[in-house]
Amino acid sequence: MSEQTTTGQRTASSRDSEPHLSRSLSNRHIQLLAIGGAIGTGLFMGSGKTISVAGPSVIFVYMIIGFMLFFVMRAMGQLLLSNLNYKSFSDFAGDLLGPWAGFFTGWTYWFCWVVTGVADVIAIAGYANELWPGIQLWNPGLATIVILLLLNLPTVKTFGETEFWFALIKIVAIVALIAVGLVMIFTGFQSDAGTATFTNLWNHGGFFPREFMGFVAGFQIAVFAFVGIELVGTAAAETKNPEHNLPRAINAIPLRVMLFYVGALVILMSVTPWTEFQAGHSPFIGMFSLAGLGIAATVVNLVVLTSAMSSANSGIYSTSRMVYGLANDGDAPKVFGRLSSRKVPQNALFLSCVLLLAGVALLYAGKDVGVAFDMVTTVSAVCFMFVWSIILASYLVFRKRRPELHRASTFKMPGGIPVVWVVFAFFAFLVWALTTQPDTLTALLVTPIWFAVLGAAYAVVRRSPLHQARVAEWKAMAAAETASAS
Repeated sequence: MSEQTTTGQRTASSRDSEPHLSRSLSNRHIQLLAIGGAIGTGLFMGSGKTISVAGPSVIFVYMIIGFMLFFVMRAMGQLLLSNLNYKSFSDFAGDLLGPWAGFFTGWTYWFCWVVTGVADVIAIAGYANELWPGIQLWNPGLATIVILLLLNLPTVKTFGETEFWFALIKIVAIVALIAVGLVMIFTGFQSDAGTATFTNLWNHGGFFPREFMGFVAGFQIAVFAFVGIELVGTAAAETKNPEHNLPRAINAIPLRVMLFYVGALVILMSVTPWTEFQAGHSPFIGMFSLAGLGIAATVVNLVVLTSAMSSANSGIYSTSRMVYGLANDGDAPKVFGRLSSRKVPQNALFLSCVLLLAGVALLYAGKDVGVAFDMVTTVSAVCFMFVWSIILASYLVFRKRRPELHRASTFKMPGGIPVVWVVFAFFAFLVWALTTQPDTLTALLVTPIWFAVLGAAYAVVRRSPLHQARVAEWKAMAAAETASAS
């Protein structure tokens, strides 16, 4: 037996003896975590701009994105359940595609959520300024980071409970909007914009008033609303009874998209013609104000702020777990691989929170908070598409290398390999869509810098003893698979 293989076995053995993340997230937590991930800040803050550029065709935009990402989540679910030792999708990416994939996926996902967290801090500061005009923007930004750190430090169950209530608030807000909107429609509510009626959906230029390019522009904004939909995959290692809870959470995604995205947008554009919507203004707040519910509009403003808090909370959680996993694989400094006495990766949590301070700095980098928000959300969306693509690529390799596990799976991805290529084509379309507008094109051109930095970092990390030990493990497993297959 070679020294490298012996080292790999010793590393695996020592890893088994170390404290592990605790499986404390129940079905209730996972279901609401999945809903919270599916209802992002982009729906509340970004839907005004999406409607203004795409018109009623935005309904189809959200339906198509949700439909495509459902298959990504099904592929992720099948892979995670094929081996319960996988802590997250970066684990199966490293196992199936090679160590480079685990490194690139883990760090890119970490970067995605840091950037998204920065966007959330910007959004929180903007909404706090609307609630309390004149407030110094750094105050709500810094307060958010401190509060979320304190919520995540105790136990993972505390995070799950916090996210449960954050998600519940979002659900209640959207259901209330739909209910109030339906009353306004069926009573023929009158406003300066006209009568509330479903015919507003097609009476102002049809469903595609901005024609094809307007429809395309909707995709480049709307895709950010779905970031976080894969959060249940990050929480796999801390989920009770994952064989039961993960499939339930993933299978409910289409229904949630139809209710929370499509349902809300249909109501919004029926009460007020799409021509009245503007970028930078939340349609949710606007509709309650229109209904004369001044207090309700203030409450919705708080709900929108809570939604951004929820997204930032998820970001802090997911980045800390990803860095923890990377540290255990030798792909991040060892200090981030340590758990507290309550089985929380507190050093990784501190790192994530410190980096979110960049959001506070960005608030003063330019005069327009909306411009800063658009820039960071586009970078985030591109990086999330990379992670989603790695999940699909891992599925293709899984089908080829482990057909027996695929046959034994009770949670197979519908459509199989042909559907994977359809989703890849859709991602290519999304990248093209980002090139059609100057602001998103700039962000798209900046994004490759991240991958260049990551490539340089990997060239250094791959020489570390712990990383080489992990490579030896992967090679040993691959050899065992080949031997059993032959």
